[in-house]
Amino acid sequence: MDETFKDRALEALEQVIDPELGVDVVDLGLIYDVAIDDGVCTVTMTLTIMGCPLSDMLSEDIDATLARLPEVDQVKINLVWEPAWSVDNLSRQAKIMLGIH
Repeated sequence: MDETFKDRALEALEQVIDPELGVDVVDLGLIYDVAIDDGVCTVTMTLTIMGCPLSDMLSEDIDATLARLPEVDQVKINLVWEPAWSVDNLSRQAKIMLGIH
């Protein structure tokens, strides 16, 4: 099976860790979509709370991580609040790491 750009981008984003929770942005369920069009990678994502103090740091880490992929010339982050993030977004692994059952 060929690995798509989205698969590779999500795999790369597993390296971006939320320092408050110690879990990556993919397992936290913050990443809703990743797409590329003519070298521009658009990440549709949310945050756990509005006004998250880590939003700038996470954005910079996401930008730097995806910029390493050969087909990415530019990264755009589309921050959305709908659908709202909830603990249901957490992966099974993240729930275990955070002690949520």
